[in-house]
Amino acid sequence: MTNTLTITHTHEAGTLIEGTSKGDGTADVLKRVGWRWGRSIAAWYVPNSRDHLPHHFKINRTVTALRAAGFEVDTELSMEHRPTAEVEAGKIARQADRVDALDAKADRKSTADDAAWNRVESAMARLPEGGEPIHVGHHSEGRHRNAIAKADTAMRRSVEASRDAEHARGRAEAASYTTDRRYRPVTVANRIDTLGAEIRKMERQIVGPVFDHTTGIREATPDEHARRLARLTPYIEEKRDQVAYWEGVRAAQVDTGKATGYSRDTVKKGDRVKVRGHWYSVVRVNAKTVSVQTEYSWTDTVPYAELQDLNRPE
Repeated sequence: MTNTLTITHTHEAGTLIEGTSKGDGTADVLKRVGWRWGRSIAAWYVPNSRDHLPHHFKINRTVTALRAAGFEVDTELSMEHRPTAEVEAGKIARQADRVDALDAKADRKSTADDAAWNRVESAMARLPEGGEPIHVGHHSEGRHRNAIAKADTAMRRSVEASRDAEHARGRAEAASYTTDRRYRPVTVANRIDTLGAEIRKMERQIVGPVFDHTTGIREATPDEHARRLARLTPYIEEKRDQVAYWEGVRAAQVDTGKATGYSRDTVKKGDRVKVRGHWYSVVRVNAKTVSVQTEYSWTDTVPYAELQDLNRPE
């Protein structure tokens, strides 16, 4: 009798599946619908599902594919979301652990690189001095050829070890900058705008029209509005919590001077603004951007978050 598979989802753990076993045929199905095997958790999971509400389209697609392959499938999906502050603290902690692990790996690779080079020097020391050629037919021929082969192998392994050490160190350095990049003022401001756009899109979906195969596009009924509202409300609430968190981060950055905080209330036509180290004249003030004069015949628009400084002619 086939065991029942259970797809679970929580905000903290993401989307996982229970009841699979090696060789039972689930691996091929799960790979085909976009799941991955997590060695550290010894389970199949949906990538990027942690810290998010469930992706119903992918889950339903998985259920359909597994049932078509003869498996019994249940789902246990939580629609609760954790506070964004808790989510971000977890991400920062996991990233710090990853940096530590990559640093340790880079250190091990560097030690292996040093050891490989020592073996090169040892192998080179066994070769005859002065680049003496091989004496074919002499009793030393075999020993000489063997020493050359060992030196060649040691050198090749040293080059590989050096490349591995350099790659590992590069990964560690890149990982150490991830959190800083995530909290860059411009990135934070752009994230707030993106989240706001996602919320507005879902709000429009709740009250938007419906496509009917028989009558075409029509107004949604009250029941359809209610079903959409029930389905999308958890996602809207999650996004609103994220906006509140990042707006708090943005306000703190402005208070400390890390971000400039310019807006249409503080920038006027004719002002000079600094963008990426260069100064431009403002020709128009918009709701979310300023239009600046370039050295060409057109103007460029720049988001307020990217303004580094401002000078007023008077």
